[in-house]
Amino acid sequence: MNHNLVKDILIQIGEAVCRKVHQSLREQTVEERSAIFKEGEDDTIYQIDRDVEEILVPILERNAKELNGIVLVAEGIGENTNGVVLPHGKRAESASLRIIMDPIDGTRGIMYDKRSAFFLAAAAPNKGAATTLNDVEVAVMTELPTSRSNWSDSLWAIKGKGAHVYTRNLRTGDLTRKEVRPSRSKTIMGGFAQIARFFPPGRELLAKIEDELIEIIIPNRQPGKAVIFEDQYISSGGQLYEMLMGHDRFIADIRTALYAKLEKEGKVPGHVCHPYDVCAVLIAKEAGLIITDIHGEELNTPLDLLSSVDWIGYANESIRAEVEPVLQSLLRKYGLM
Repeated sequence: MNHNLVKDILIQIGEAVCRKVHQSLREQTVEERSAIFKEGEDDTIYQIDRDVEEILVPILERNAKELNGIVLVAEGIGENTNGVVLPHGKRAESASLRIIMDPIDGTRGIMYDKRSAFFLAAAAPNKGAATTLNDVEVAVMTELPTSRSNWSDSLWAIKGKGAHVYTRNLRTGDLTRKEVRPSRSKTIMGGFAQIARFFPPGRELLAKIEDELIEIIIPNRQPGKAVIFEDQYISSGGQLYEMLMGHDRFIADIRTALYAKLEKEGKVPGHVCHPYDVCAVLIAKEAGLIITDIHGEELNTPLDLLSSVDWIGYANESIRAEVEPVLQSLLRKYGLM
């Protein structure tokens, strides 16, 4: 794999998507952006999602031959959940690359112009359906800011070569180098730390687990003092970004386990995290973040559209040592493991 070429192409796509989304925010109404284009197997596709397809596919098509073929697995792109093969006419098994992509992660926030979304993409040697997150060798994420911001961060990682970031001024095109710097705090106390519970059902159970977690970790709280803060960012890419930039210290998205429990109780499950939502996790790993599955093992998942994913992120080993044993105990107590 030509890692730098793949990285440059994915950043080019991410920045093109950013410009298109920014244009949509300026020129379209909320009703136009939030109109439902179709209901996919994996998620709802809104008009703002559909509008970016015409941008990213042509860029990949222009480069597919030089990259010796691409299998593109992307939310909302094509009708086949097995992926789109580029260039057209090439057989999937002969393509060198498998690229998984979420053109807009955080659609619900950005289509209402509330908060940044993210373009997410990752590339791995193509092993067909056996390709997993651990095979990823290049990952990119590009911020899709609201209309009130003229700045967009692009982050990337090549396996074994660290995590990198710059900010682009969308008005002038100027770049400013930044630093990826996860929190070095040894405790979640006094920082942002949360269990994701932005979609029903079951939020009351997740809140209960979080409250008990805090009570155990910080037993001697002073009355009237806020010891932990939370940020329910409706974007897995946004959550990773907040950890990468040192804003958040601990995040757990355990909706898959939650909904499995609720289904056994005869309740209708809700929306879960999918592989494309966490496809840029290589950036987090290269930056030193610790990303695990619900059992505390290294996060891994097939690079497909339909698998469901639980993931837990710790800013560093000290945070993990403080939180993980308590969290694991509580997940067992409430039947989520």
